[in-house]
Amino acid sequence: MTTVIEVDHLTKRYRDTLALDDVSLRIEENTIYGLLGRNGAGKTTIMSILTAQNFATSGEARVFGEQPYENARVLRRLCFVRESQRYPDDATPRHAFRTARLFFENWDQSLADSLIDDFQLPMKKTIKKLSRGQLSAVGVIIGLASRAEITFFDEPYLGLDAVARQIFYDRLLEDYAEHPRTVILSSHLIDEVSNLIERVLVIDRGRMIMDESTDAVRDRAATIVGDTAAVETFVAGREVIHRESLGRVSSVTVLGTLTSDDRAQLRAAGLDAGAVSLQQLIVRMTQHAGRDAAGDTAGDPATTEEGAFR
Repeated sequence: MTTVIEVDHLTKRYRDTLALDDVSLRIEENTIYGLLGRNGAGKTTIMSILTAQNFATSGEARVFGEQPYENARVLRRLCFVRESQRYPDDATPRHAFRTARLFFENWDQSLADSLIDDFQLPMKKTIKKLSRGQLSAVGVIIGLASRAEITFFDEPYLGLDAVARQIFYDRLLEDYAEHPRTVILSSHLIDEVSNLIERVLVIDRGRMIMDESTDAVRDRAATIVGDTAAVETFVAGREVIHRESLGRVSSVTVLGTLTSDDRAQLRAAGLDAGAVSLQQLIVRMTQHAGRDAAGDTAGDPATTEEGAFR
């Protein structure tokens, strides 16, 4: 496959805050990526740098083999949709779509019209008077109908209700199947987007901690449940990323694919092995990475941090 984005040792510092810390990655064409992580992890920063809306402190980012900043050849091939998109006070959705049609050479007006109907978007109301969900729909429609070679969605769909989000997911997959392109989808709704994405990128505290295919990630961990002594015997020597206990019963999440011998050992010990969802895995891994960064691996906190992903 062809590499369309190359990031090498990218670092971004805001005074005392290290937003990106030596990030390197490769993005391939015609693939849907999930850029996942907690609030403040660095997702928006890296997308802003790739779309020339921010500067790196050090390192290099190339899009289509070129620097994106003040590069019309690159920027006209990108679409960056973000929740905080600004529009003129008197702009209506109709104005926004007309402007987008002029900018994006692959713009599909029939797709835009269909999406406007799907989202029941009022076209004559000024954007500043739209509800949050309607404003999100404007961004989603531009992102899909632009058919840009690389489209970044920085959680512009958070204002959509569950039904509207499902419309977005369905239409994204339908149009991607007919018109493949590179899509980078930033989201806290990890389980909702897990069936969309083909490759998982996880950033935590400015560092990239996962870059794998979604299929590989699904077998990345397992949760072992049962008698505490038996569980501890089984997980000895394995990398534990989460541990909970209640009385004599423990639930321990470990990294690594379970072999047939492992499963036979579990059955003999009367232990259960449960699958770990993509969201659970990422929550556990970021918790684990955070404790390692703090130099504290003695135990797990009593509460989870899943709220940070919503």
